[in-house]
Amino acid sequence: MTNKRFLDCNASDLALINKNELLYAIRASEGRVLVSESIAITQPLLGSITNAELAASQGADILLINLFDCNNPQIQGMPENTAPERILHELQHLTGCIIGVNLEAIDPEFSAKHAEFWKMEQGRTATAENALKLISMGAKIIVLTGNPNNGVSNRALGLALKEIRDAIGDAAILITGKMHGAGIVRESGSKIITEEDVSWFASQGADIVLLPAPGTVPGMSQQRVAELVDTAHKQGVLAMTAIGTSQEGADVTTIRQIALMSKMAGADLHHIGDTGYMGLALPENILAYSIAIRGVRHTYTRMARSVNR
Repeated sequence: MTNKRFLDCNASDLALINKNELLYAIRASEGRVLVSESIAITQPLLGSITNAELAASQGADILLINLFDCNNPQIQGMPENTAPERILHELQHLTGCIIGVNLEAIDPEFSAKHAEFWKMEQGRTATAENALKLISMGAKIIVLTGNPNNGVSNRALGLALKEIRDAIGDAAILITGKMHGAGIVRESGSKIITEEDVSWFASQGADIVLLPAPGTVPGMSQQRVAELVDTAHKQGVLAMTAIGTSQEGADVTTIRQIALMSKMAGADLHHIGDTGYMGLALPENILAYSIAIRGVRHTYTRMARSVNR
């Protein structure tokens, strides 16, 4: 597959797409690609159907899986006979969508521990070994980011990024950045990311830099995000805006506002988070976001396109 917009890709195209083709497809779609995040280990909203499948049914293009432990691979709602080592391949087969997975890079100076839902597991750490495992399971995108209170810093992300890029080469797209402070108070609010961080991530091997969407983190205005997106583009990488502050559970009007501000800021991809209800954005918000950035024609086409095409 060459020179095809993501908007026009069928499941058969996405099953065989390589990294460079996928980056071209995203770039050629001009800010009309939607990434929906879901949590692997929570009870699915629909019981026996994964939250990722529900997100796909509402127009999501790329399905990002959070809290996925590659040493104990499971996604609630998957068919019981799914082989653990094939679980991400199988999810792509079921949905026709590109699958991505989060990994987290803990700052070595961060010593606080917690026993909350988001607590770290070894199989979620941003290491070359874990990245290679995820790729073998079927991940085409790896997102280096952080969950609440886990102590993920920009420096740790950049160092892990270089290690992983050297190990995997062009086997997967690497996205890097934080949606919120992730336990590092000095890197929260308007200080969550700087132009220097964006440039460093690009030099360390990021294909796409992750930025908080306008209106989701204090100080992240449309203008500020636009400045950071512009820096990413000047470095030759793409930018993804992200809702990681539970506003994926806000009203539809708020979601549309964030979507349009993100598009005006220059986002190449749009991310919507995983905790409207715990585990997934409100399904109506996934749909509303999709329609806001590309209208009903492309949204309904994605929803209606058979996985057998």
